[in-house]
Amino acid sequence: MIVFDLKCPENHRFEAWFKSSSTFEEQRDAGIVECPYCGATDVAKAPMAPNVSAKGNRRAETAPMVQNKDDAKLGALVEEAQKVFAKLRSHVEKNCDYVGDQFAEEARKIHYGEADERGIYGESTLEETKSLLDEGIEIVPLPGNSRKDA
Repeated sequence: MIVFDLKCPENHRFEAWFKSSSTFEEQRDAGIVECPYCGATDVAKAPMAPNVSAKGNRRAETAPMVQNKDDAKLGALVEEAQKVFAKLRSHVEKNCDYVGDQFAEEARKIHYGEADERGIYGESTLEETKSLLDEGIEIVPLPGNSRKDA
């Protein structure tokens, strides 16, 4: 896994983890990567500082996470958004059927009337996700980490 610093056209900066650089590019091109602050999908890699270990057993000094009042407000908004995302995930997990890696197949069945309409959640590959969107099947990525992976 690799972490990238990303930014959107509004100059919001955020981090995201990807399997590889090409995975980032595929997901960005598919419109899956979006700014957590404004929802923009036109994101790009931002310059990153290298992570260099300190010599010996000394710890490197780190800059404080909050630089000014605006950063503190932004931090509070991010924290609140994470709480909302956790509530959303909890609601979906309690009220929808988990279909695992059969998500794309089951979403199609529901969309085309071959299965009862109901809320579902699960996993799909990037290719499956693109295909569902191309078919006009409305899906929404569920924010946060899947508890099934924990």
